[in-house]
Order: sequence, then C-alpha cells, then structure tokens
Amino acid sequence: MFVGKGGVGKTTLACAQAMGHARTGQRVLLASLDQAHSLGDALGFRFAHDPGAVPGMIRVIPGLEVIELDSLALLEDRFREIAGVLAADTGHDHGFDLSALDPAELTGLPGVQELLMLVEVTQYAADGEWDVIVLDCPPTADMLRILTAPETLLGYLDRIWPPHHRMMAAIGTDLRRAVLAATMQRIVAAVTEVRDLLADSERTSARLITLAERVAVAESARVYSATALLGLRLQAVVVNKVLPPVPPAGPQPQHPAVRWYTHRYAEQRDVIAGLRTSMPDIPVLVAGHTGAEPVGIGPLAGLACVVPAEDTGDPVSGGGTAGTGPGSDTGHAGPVRRDTDAPMRDDAGSPVAAPHAGTALPAVRLESGTGVHSVYALRIRLPVADPATLRLGRVEDDLIVGADGLRRRLRLAPVLRRCTVSTAELDNGYLVIRFRPDPQEWPR
Repeated sequence: MFVGKGGVGKTTLACAQAMGHARTGQRVLLASLDQAHSLGDALGFRFAHDPGAVPGMIRVIPGLEVIELDSLALLEDRFREIAGVLAADTGHDHGFDLSALDPAELTGLPGVQELLMLVEVTQYAADGEWDVIVLDCPPTADMLRILTAPETLLGYLDRIWPPHHRMMAAIGTDLRRAVLAATMQRIVAAVTEVRDLLADSERTSARLITLAERVAVAESARVYSATALLGLRLQAVVVNKVLPPVPPAGPQPQHPAVRWYTHRYAEQRDVIAGLRTSMPDIPVLVAGHTGAEPVGIGPLAGLACVVPAEDTGDPVSGGGTAGTGPGSDTGHAGPVRRDTDAPMRDDAGSPVAAPHAGTALPAVRLESGTGVHSVYALRIRLPVADPATLRLGRVEDDLIVGADGLRRRLRLAPVLRRCTVSTAELDNGYLVIRFRPDPQEWPR
C-alpha cells in the first residue's frame, strides 16, 4: 500500500512500483482506493465510470492491469445482492422493506464504502491471478479510518448480535431470522478475511510517502505509531520530491535563487536526518525531484527503472503498500539501486534489509512470582509520537489502547483476563503493561 502525503506524487510512485514489478515478469494489479481517481491522471487516460456499473480492469502494459475501485458502484451492486436474498422469502414479513431505500442513501453510513473496497481487494488476493497487488490509498487520515473499519465493525456486530445467537437463529425455525443470520454471517466472513489479510505481515505491508517538510514528517511519526498499533508492517518510508545537490559555490557572489535553493536543500537534508533518527528500524528512502511530473506510461516506465528493486519473495498486500504473491502490494525491501542519477536511494547506497519492523505481536510473559503473587507483563510495539496522547482502558476481556489520535481494542490473553492492571509505561518504543492476578478470579 502507498499511503501518506504527496497527492499525485504518491500515485506516481505507486505506478512506478507496479511497473517495476511487471518488468521482472510478475503479474501485477494496480488498484486505486482513492476516490479522487488520480490513477488515471497519472497514467494519462480516463477510466470509464458508467452510472451503476463497476469499472473493469485495463491492461496498460504486459503483466500490469489497473483499476480504480468505485465505492459507490460497489455499494449499489452489493445492496442489490442483499436485497435480492431477503426478497426471496416472499411468504414472510421481515418487518422492513429494503426496496424503500435507495443505495445512494447508504453512502452516509460511515465506513461502508471503504469496507466494500477492502472486501473487493481481499477477493482479488484470494483469486490468485496476480503475484503482486499494489494499492494507491487515499490520504493518511482517511486510510487509517479504513484500516480500523474491519475490526471496529466485527466488534460491534459481536456485541449487538453475539455469534452463538446468530448460529441459533440460522438453524432455527424462524425463516425470517434465519435469512438475516445467514446474511449477517456472510458479512462477518468477508470482513474477517479483510482483517486477517491486513494483519498478515508476510503478505501485507505499507510504504509511507511523505515530503521533506517538518509538518509532513511530524504527521509521518504519528502514522508510524498508528501502523504499529494496528499491526500493519511499515516496509519503508519514502521522502518524495527531494532536491538534488548543487556544485560548491565559487568565489563570485551567489544569485539569490541559488542561495534559496542551497538553503532549501540543506533544510530538506536536516528533515530527512531527523526522520531517520525518529524511525531507526524503518528504511528511509529518498525520491529525488524529477522536474516535470512523469505523466503517462512512457515517463512512468522510466521512473520505474530507478525505483528500488524488490525481491521476488513472498506476496505483499495492503492499501498504499506493496505486496508479493496473491495479495496486495505493500512492497518488499530489496536492494536499492545505486545509479548515480537515481532519484530514489538510501544515503549510504547500501542494500536495505526487510525487517518486519513495527509488527511485533503483543507478547505476554511472567516476570516474577507465582500464583496470586505473579506479575505478568504485556509488551506491545508502540513508538508513540506524543506520549501525552496515550490512553488505556479495559472493557471486560478487551484492552483499549489509544495513541496519537487512534484507538484499538485488543483481546487479552486468557491468563490476563483474570488479572487487573498494575502499572503501565513506555519503554524504548514499547508499551509495557503489568498485570497482577485478581484474587477473586484466580483459580485456587
């Protein structure tokens, strides 16, 4: 997945990455989740968006197909499917009439369109027709809402209509409830597949696109925290549109434009250095300013020659990330090209490893004691940008963790469900929460 700032620049890098995969002989799907539909602008053509029709895929070069997912068209299509299932039972009164609703009225429901796009991408990954799926994602804030939607919806459904109640309804004699339960189970199964794909760091990863500006980098730090909290593998950070260096100044007085350029270049390098310091375990790549915007298949193919080459290992998937294998593309961190004129590189020019940084699963261990005197520690990878935003809570068997404007509900390990929280602290990029057994709940 390619997420972050950069507007069309982000889309351009996603196109170049996809073409780079196709150049190695892989079958690639480039999909846009951004409803601004800038993918067609970057490639230099317009997708057909006929009313009520789901746009088809277009093959732009051998091995590369592209599609702009139209969430409104998907919503109308899926709405007709569900309405058809419920309408099939003509002998019973469901208590409501779906035909009284228009699909357009459902667009206001938060997260519906985004979930449908993720479900569609998950189906593409399951089809196995592509080795890599590259996703061009919407801006950062929108993408984070999309990534949290599956888990949020599943949590709501389980509390509103628990799974065992749905199962009993599905096998019961009330046909109305059985149809509703079956429909609900289809939704749960589809959303669960989306959640599992996003959480699979072997198949899904993300590339964060940012600019060499302090405000943009501050946002990137919050995204870094958010991806860790969500369990999404951040494969690399790409700093876009970085100015190339200029020759050393001569004895003559510099032109004001040269002085401005030199100062701006130095400022960008300082920002990049600070970004590397704040994310020591994430490769930070530099995408040089290309001058004219590369628009069209020809210029993008040229840019693909200098985008970091990627290994042909496991499949990748994700929104705004690149993946390998039947998945979505979140990108593999392979060796970075060292061409002297390459616009994307790491400063040392050395191979960039592919650590699964920031994806460490929550780990529980016994720190000391036995029985009711035990102390258990839960460690969660969480490089919080602003510690003042950290919030913790507990609801039954779930732990609520909030940081940098994002909140996630985590199911506690069985041993911790009989414990109470003792202390919590941030320790070198990890949130460490200590638990002590509750004497009233602990087995004797």
